Amino acid sequence: MAWKRIIFFIFLFSVSSEAAELNFKKIADFRSPWGSTFVSNNEILLTEVSGNLKLINIESGFITEVKHNLKVLEDGQGGLLDILYKDGVVWVSYSEDHGKSKTTTSVARGNFNKDQIDFKNIFVASPPINSGYHFGSRLAIKDDYLFASVGERGEGMIAQDPTKHPGSIIRINIDGSIPKDNPKFIDKKDWLPEIFQIGVRNPQGLTLNPFDQKIYASNHGARGGDWFGEIKKGENYGWKVLGWGGTNYSGTKIGPKWLPGYTKAIKYWVPSIATSAITIYKGEEFKEWNGHALITSLKDMSLRKLDFSNLENVKEEVIFKKEIGRIRDIQVHPVSGKIFFLSQDALWLMQKN
Repeated sequence: MAWKRIIFFIFLFSVSSEAAELNFKKIADFRSPWGSTFVSNNEILLTEVSGNLKLINIESGFITEVKHNLKVLEDGQGGLLDILYKDGVVWVSYSEDHGKSKTTTSVARGNFNKDQIDFKNIFVASPPINSGYHFGSRLAIKDDYLFASVGERGEGMIAQDPTKHPGSIIRINIDGSIPKDNPKFIDKKDWLPEIFQIGVRNPQGLTLNPFDQKIYASNHGARGGDWFGEIKKGENYGWKVLGWGGTNYSGTKIGPKWLPGYTKAIKYWVPSIATSAITIYKGEEFKEWNGHALITSLKDMSLRKLDFSNLENVKEEVIFKKEIGRIRDIQVHPVSGKIFFLSQDALWLMQKN
């Protein structure tokens, strides 16, 4: 196994009273990293959009490439996307080539091995679409269920068509089989069996709240209308009937922010901050944040903290902005509670001074 030594760099920032108490450590450089997951207390497995799978020891800085059998097509915003590890198994989401310039958001599963992982598809979004936009895609596990977000591929109202996967939240069993209590088998006979909720645009954040055991998501709007909210069985977030406060890129109105009958988000952002990955914090390093949502962004390169314990008075705090570049992913160390970020070109550690 070929290992590469990575030199650590430490940078201190003083941009606000909160950020002044933080220590940022650049652990390693990567090429367009997208998703990450802890496989042990000192190892992170991460994806690069181009299709590379990397394993890094966060203590020594050693990094290696893990071989795999996926045929990833880097297509616009697509590529090798999210990754999730649990109990010796790895799940990934990625853009898969279906020929004739058509691609789809697919999810695959394989047993973890530091040398090579052999993946097998357990979900393929249908239909394939000729577009390089809005693949999603994040993964989360609750009990024996795997949740996956699937973007609407720039097709707008397809998110209102439950006979198609794009623009929805998927729930399958962790082995790829379909839960018998999904909406199709209850009261949504025309829905595809894997669909749990519809009406999303480009959901790049998905996480399990360890305190209330609910699944939460973040979603890109167009020009404004980003949101953070709960994933709810059989419901509809409204894209593209609703604009969530945003407008089309041409400046024309999309629709109202919200209407009765649609799922209402917990927090909206107008103008857009380009929400990416999210987590509900649980740990010791920032224990005063326990139960709060941490929202990362691409456009304004910020980390935002939401106290949403009172849905009538959601409190937002910008922890830092424009310090480590565009933020793609966030992970909390399972023991220490220190926070790890993927920026557009590096893995970072954030801890208290």
